[in-house]
Amino acid sequence: MKVTDIMKKKMTFSFEVFPPKEDKPMEPLLETLNELYRFEPDYISCTYGAGGTNIGRSLEVCKAVKESGHNVVPHMTCIGNTREDIRKYVGEYTAIGIENLLALRGDFPKGWNGTKGDFKNADSLIGFVRDNYPDLSIGAACYPEKHLLAPSFEADITHLRQKQDNGADFLTTQLCYDIDAYRRFIDRIRKAGIGLPVVVGVMPVLNKDAVINMTLGNGCSVSRDLADIIGKYGDDPDDFRKAGKEYTCSLIHRYIAEGIDGLHIYSLNKQKNISDILNMAGFPF
Repeated sequence: MKVTDIMKKKMTFSFEVFPPKEDKPMEPLLETLNELYRFEPDYISCTYGAGGTNIGRSLEVCKAVKESGHNVVPHMTCIGNTREDIRKYVGEYTAIGIENLLALRGDFPKGWNGTKGDFKNADSLIGFVRDNYPDLSIGAACYPEKHLLAPSFEADITHLRQKQDNGADFLTTQLCYDIDAYRRFIDRIRKAGIGLPVVVGVMPVLNKDAVINMTLGNGCSVSRDLADIIGKYGDDPDDFRKAGKEYTCSLIHRYIAEGIDGLHIYSLNKQKNISDILNMAGFPF
């Protein structure tokens, strides 16, 4: 089922997972997925490795999710991909009945100065996929606190408007711990004529160093209440994890209270911690 069709009826709820490396077994991830299915997600999205690595295993994950009877949204990036590569991979996805795709530029692997593919940015990739696969529901990324490499917020919104105009159907946010920043972002994009539904991506707070690295690495801020948790519990991993789960639960409730179109949990393939958070938050509703 298309994500956009689900959104016409309700707030979507979903998870992101990543495939194991080529030399690792699939069973641990399949066990994680079986646990996540208990929370009745509307879809599972699946990444693949930097530079296009692991895309074969991503297809394997997507097949497993489809066979379980659940919706799946594979990622597709510009990194290292030619037009023919995109046709090949998207063709493999549609051949197994996949109706949705998340089209991204992707992170540059270390030492790369560009995508080394036929598309420099996600907006052109989105346009290509829309032209060649008009029946797909296409998701795109957005950045409530501005993409780290964008020269200005205005430039970032201009690219986002182009994604919409080239055929994107819905947006998924980068992690954002600042609710006020999210509100300002929504106000700005609506004034810019971007009317696409927005799925909010939530990154669970489980490890101090991971939180600091993720926020700094993506140009995201640390909210005051999250900074308090880092200051109080940063030296004790167990206490930090406990407080972080409570914070993540509160963040989920606050986003839902904003009337969001969808909630997307970056699971990090950590089913036990994710289950704790969602049980605490009252899922499934």
